[in-house]
Amino acid sequence: MYIPTANRKTICKALFKDGVLVAKKDYNAPRHPEIDVPNLEVIKAMQSLTSRGYVKTLFSWQYYYYTLTDEGIEYLREYLNIPQEVVPATFKKSARTAAPRFGGRPERDGFRRGNDDYRRDNDKADGASGDFRPEFRGGIGRGRAQQ
Repeated sequence: MYIPTANRKTICKALFKDGVLVAKKDYNAPRHPEIDVPNLEVIKAMQSLTSRGYVKTLFSWQYYYYTLTDEGIEYLREYLNIPQEVVPATFKKSARTAAPRFGGRPERDGFRRGNDDYRRDNDKADGASGDFRPEFRGGIGRGRAQQ
């Protein structure tokens, strides 16, 4: 499919900026919700990059999820003339604040409380007593021949 160069560059810039791209499987949609390009062109451009091994595709619940591979990053750097220092947002490390571990968490009531009641004493013998002798007198049903 012919995709104008300006639209192809817009798609590639959006893909490189985030490192991922999502497109709904709606070939008749006039525009992609995040990029000002027809949705069909986005899907077909990503299909082309997938066939070359630059993008991995996952399809779930009528949405295409595209993620850049390492080869795709190198290709887009060449295609868009981007320096080596610039990386997609998915490759940037975010500074997280250290959350307190197990701090301020109230004790839970319920199942975990009172495990002693859950376990039985082992001094009782489990099962039937030793003098129990079951009897099978040949009842009615499929196992006995009809008379």
